[in-house]
Amino acid sequence: MIKSDQILPKHIVTQSEGNIVSDMGNDKVMLNIENGKYYNLGEIGGDIWESISKPTQVNELVNHIVKKYDVQTDKCEEEVISFLENMYQENLIELVVED
Repeated sequence: MIKSDQILPKHIVTQSEGNIVSDMGNDKVMLNIENGKYYNLGEIGGDIWESISKPTQVNELVNHIVKKYDVQTDKCEEEVISFLENMYQENLIELVVED
């Protein structure tokens, strides 16, 4: 794993284990078993979470969100990376290193 707080579009991310996620209306909420914290991922955050159930490159994730939610690519990339960095700092996701 990479230990940097900066996630780049070329990085590959995936869910960390030990989280229970459920639907609350259109939003997804998550309980992290390890730290006992609850997180409200919201609708788009929930979509991102579902999309990284297997290792996914950040720019593929951005393209998916841009198509689905009709948002500008540069703004979307900024928001997705910020969301992923927050999740990474909470140990909710992992960065996958390709050899």
